[in-house]
Amino acid sequence: MIISKKITLLSFALYSFCISLPDAKAAYHYYLDDKSQQEINTVLQNKSHSIEEISKQFLNTPYQSDTLIGSSTQPEKMVVNLNAVDCFTFIDYVLALSLSNNVDAFIENLIRVRYIDGTINFYNRKHFFSDWYYIAPKNAEEITKKISPNSITVFKRLNEKPDGTEYLAGIGAIPRNINYIPSSYVNEAVISKLKTGDFIGIYTNQVGLDASHVGILIKKGNQVYFRNASSLKKNRKVVDSPFLEYIKNKPGIMVLRTQQN
Repeated sequence: MIISKKITLLSFALYSFCISLPDAKAAYHYYLDDKSQQEINTVLQNKSHSIEEISKQFLNTPYQSDTLIGSSTQPEKMVVNLNAVDCFTFIDYVLALSLSNNVDAFIENLIRVRYIDGTINFYNRKHFFSDWYYIAPKNAEEITKKISPNSITVFKRLNEKPDGTEYLAGIGAIPRNINYIPSSYVNEAVISKLKTGDFIGIYTNQVGLDASHVGILIKKGNQVYFRNASSLKKNRKVVDSPFLEYIKNKPGIMVLRTQQN
């Protein structure tokens, strides 16, 4: 999980507009500045809506943590900000864009990708990477065990710290089995089964969490990359990191694949 903390509204001026979705119970306000709307239109004009091509448009986009608004004490707001992303909003936007052919469809798909039952509420937000495949309708299929016979299954109580308190107040503990492939077993056989556009979670041993970072697998010729919104000081933007080098000191990987991939 990439923990979403309480934040203040973006410092630059945002233009809000209201869209009523066909199955929405109420109208919601979305925040789009001119640049974000222009970028959405540019991406959607591309003939290819593959995860590879859409995520490519985000390369060099600045990294910024905590762009989402909402907590147990602050009302949730639907935020769309393509000008700066963290690792989780990056994959949110990429998946929603890959499913869309216009701005309205993108907003609707983003709501469904980000929120349980499409309800814009902090408690319905998909805070954990494993929420993407545990909660129906699934954002993607979890295929970790299919990729490697050396995968490991660990039982976790997500959101619960070692002392019993919560990372995210009010969410409660979520009992869940998490599958991951230890990095030492990510060999040529595993790489051959991975596809460009697979969503990768970097498994963490930390109690109460499933993934410490997320991104997208990209193959270019004989090279394999981890496309991610990097918070590292040397990057602070969306980059293609050499995959095997990136994961070599990490506990392991979780692998998700969408239907269109």
